[in-house]
Amino acid sequence: MAWIFLIVAGLLEVVWAIGLKYSEGFTRFWPSVLTIIAMIISMGLLGIAMKSLPAGTAYSIWVGIGAVGTVVLGIALLGEPANAARLISVGFIIAGIIGLKLATPV
Repeated sequence: MAWIFLIVAGLLEVVWAIGLKYSEGFTRFWPSVLTIIAMIISMGLLGIAMKSLPAGTAYSIWVGIGAVGTVVLGIALLGEPANAARLISVGFIIAGIIGLKLATPV
């Protein structure tokens, strides 16, 4: 169950990272509200996952999911570049996430 909490926490990190962009420095009300709610739930679920997962693994995977998701949505929604160097770098992050998952006995 901890892994499910961790994945959902990572996906919510993507929501709040993109939400930060849409909130325009917390000057837009509804994007700001969504961002803050996503932050709180994401951190809460990360904390629950860390009860049974190693801290380094849980935090790294949470950040990795957030980073990959934010890059993908940045490309898809915000017109950010999708050049080879960025995509290869995202591939390395995904490889790291998979490696940490496989190396964690829990």
